[in-house]
Amino acid sequence: MRSDSAAKIRNLDLFADMQDDAFDMLVDGSFLQRFPQGVTLIRESDPADFLYVVVDGLVEMYAGTGARETTLDIVAPVGVFILAAVLNDEICLQSARTLEPSNILMIPAARIHQAMQIDAAFARATVIELAAGYRQTIKDLKDQKLRTSAERLANWLLRTEIEQGSQGSVEIRVEKRILASRLGMTPENLSRAFSALKAYGVEARGSRVSILDPAALTGFAKPNMLIDTPERKTALHGN
Repeated sequence: MRSDSAAKIRNLDLFADMQDDAFDMLVDGSFLQRFPQGVTLIRESDPADFLYVVVDGLVEMYAGTGARETTLDIVAPVGVFILAAVLNDEICLQSARTLEPSNILMIPAARIHQAMQIDAAFARATVIELAAGYRQTIKDLKDQKLRTSAERLANWLLRTEIEQGSQGSVEIRVEKRILASRLGMTPENLSRAFSALKAYGVEARGSRVSILDPAALTGFAKPNMLIDTPERKTALHGN
């Protein structure tokens, strides 16, 4: 593994406080592989043989039943997925596929279990990671159940604009149908939501969305700190 990739992984909250020997044990038994766009990494009902770390790229977490399919999450660098399934030695409840060429680190589940036993900092970080994931799931449910399609899109734009550097615009990195699914709407509803937001200074041209009147958009969206504040994991670095 290249040193810059190892540094990205080492700085992830889940691994930041581990002892060096325990971290080396994890990565020495792992596989860093580059996947092209559109590759299915795991499927629902697969055994959780690896913990996956997105080093570079973008991964869609999705699920389906019958003819229906929905996007549950989009994992960006540096992020992990199926941690709960790995810890419980259970089957995967989600599928995952790359949305763009991606470098993925696959850590064998047995190594994760071993690290939990020998490194208290990693065990603590794992608990906090799972707690943060649970809280984010609750926020996502509140977002979908308490807001209209236009309100969900407006708040997503405001959050993403901050994440992308507060430049007054948002670059949509995924297909709009995937964004629509992630926000709990159809592509047609997403198009109508963008049209509704024009009155609040939102101008969409392809994948680039300009926010021309942030105050008006914020007034419409009414951000709620109990929904829109990103989960923090400051307790990870305590003694």
